[in-house]
Amino acid sequence: MKKFVLTISILISFSFGFSQNSMVLADSYYKKGDFQKALVIYQNLVKEKPYNSKYVDKLVDTHQQLEQFDEAEQILLNRLEKRRAPNFVVELGYNYQLKDSIEKAQELYREAIMYIDEKPNYIYTIAKRFEDHSLLDEAIEVYSRAKDLAPEQNYSIQLAKIYGDKGDIEAMFKNYIDYIEFRPQYLNNIKRAISEFIDEDKTNEANTFLRRQLLKKIQQKPMVYWYEMLSWLYIQEGAYNKAFIQEKALYKRNPESLERIIELAVTANDDNDKDTAKTIFKYVIETTQDAYTALLAHQYILEIETKNTNTEELEIIDQKYNQLFKDYGKSDLTLPLQLAYGEFLAFHKKDTKNATSFLRKSLKLSISEFQEAKVKLLLADILVLEERFNEALIFYSQIQLSLKNSTISQEARYKVAKTSYYKGDFEWAESQLKILKSSTSQLIANDALDLKLLISDNKYEDSTQTALKHFAKADLFAFQNKTDDAIRLLDKILEEHKGESIIDQTLYHQAKLFEKKQQYSKAEANYLQIIKDYSEDILADDAHYYLAELYNSYLLKPEEAKALFEKIIFEYEDSIYFIDARKKYRMLRGDAIN
Repeated sequence: MKKFVLTISILISFSFGFSQNSMVLADSYYKKGDFQKALVIYQNLVKEKPYNSKYVDKLVDTHQQLEQFDEAEQILLNRLEKRRAPNFVVELGYNYQLKDSIEKAQELYREAIMYIDEKPNYIYTIAKRFEDHSLLDEAIEVYSRAKDLAPEQNYSIQLAKIYGDKGDIEAMFKNYIDYIEFRPQYLNNIKRAISEFIDEDKTNEANTFLRRQLLKKIQQKPMVYWYEMLSWLYIQEGAYNKAFIQEKALYKRNPESLERIIELAVTANDDNDKDTAKTIFKYVIETTQDAYTALLAHQYILEIETKNTNTEELEIIDQKYNQLFKDYGKSDLTLPLQLAYGEFLAFHKKDTKNATSFLRKSLKLSISEFQEAKVKLLLADILVLEERFNEALIFYSQIQLSLKNSTISQEARYKVAKTSYYKGDFEWAESQLKILKSSTSQLIANDALDLKLLISDNKYEDSTQTALKHFAKADLFAFQNKTDDAIRLLDKILEEHKGESIIDQTLYHQAKLFEKKQQYSKAEANYLQIIKDYSEDILADDAHYYLAELYNSYLLKPEEAKALFEKIIFEYEDSIYFIDARKKYRMLRGDAIN
């Protein structure tokens, strides 16, 4: 008996394996458009397993691809004689539609739709069959009837997707909102689904529809998720002050954590809405009972105030830092503030002596190995600022030895390479950069690759490496905030090394410095030269994108910006700027939706 059972099991397994292999082969022929070969295999599969609906569907579809509608019709009629399955009713109707028998098709579609009145469990099966054939109105009718027939299921998300395909954005949003109300835990999934319809322009029709519906929901039933969704919409529009109003409402309902509000402030700051960021951070200081959170907010405010300040204002900021140290002391708790103050002294007040002295005292505190590494990293940066390269390399090397394989160790290795590059020791710099190409930090890996390419592409241009040395020195001037010196040295490269491979990098680097000085016309000229003379090189998409940004944000030439964004979309599909370019192009063109 056991032998008999084993034999049967082997035969079943063999049969299943044979069917699977045949199905894979048939599907392969189908995808290649070789329908005749696929048809023969599907016919054999149906003969072998006549009740396998998947095989029947494939066979019918293949006949339709070959425009053998009568053969497909006969297969479906035979199936329906045995059992009036609604999915095959839809399929027969679609086959009639392909034969231009529209009335017969509509009659069968009605039959399939009415079937759900008796058996609501067929709702999804029938609606999905309609969707598969792009019969969207019929699918909508099935799901809409389901609201009364099976309210516990809620097919709002399926309806939303169909309305999105039809371009009915208002109905799409309404159904997504219905689904959020049904299952609030899916809020983030819904955000991702609708993000492609929302853009930075608050007058965009889709933004208006969503905003209107959310405000209505808040008035009717002020649930937490409506405030969160509305805040998210305002953030997409860059209306951080309005998002802050929603976040405050959320916090008052659940005053456990200020994390969302802090995230909003950081986002506003990163997007250069400094006033709103400061307002939010001040609110955090007034609200929090946690010293670390208050210090973080204070630090952000001071860093915001430090940008674009004169000497007198820098003194006031210095006093604010020292008052915070009086209030909170100097310990591991205030170490992030100490690091910020050290950077402020060195890079803004240009007082590297006091910055170094202050940070060396921080090293004597009872702090962790990681915190010590953070201090040493900044100390080394300040030493580079002073061109005390060998001393800086000692600190960077200490970090690498103490915290091997950590992100901060990789950052220190990158800075060893960058410092060696500043010194003109290109061979050693390149050897360090090769190691960092596989860094766990994508940002470090990308920076390492960019610097390695710069060195390797230009170190053999001439035996003295004059142009590369000038470029490295200009890079150091930029780090030291000696922007005019950097620009002049890059001019020297452009004048004395015409035709060399470093020219496009020089033009690009100089353009970014011109932007920093708000000399936008000069930056424009550099980008245009890159586009004209180096359209096939690695910086071509960068030049297109940043020139478009100049036109869009500063030089007020929206049509020129639109043309450049369009060029990125169609000629630089692999560019890292592709997604942003497409979004900004659509906004400039005035698209309401995709």
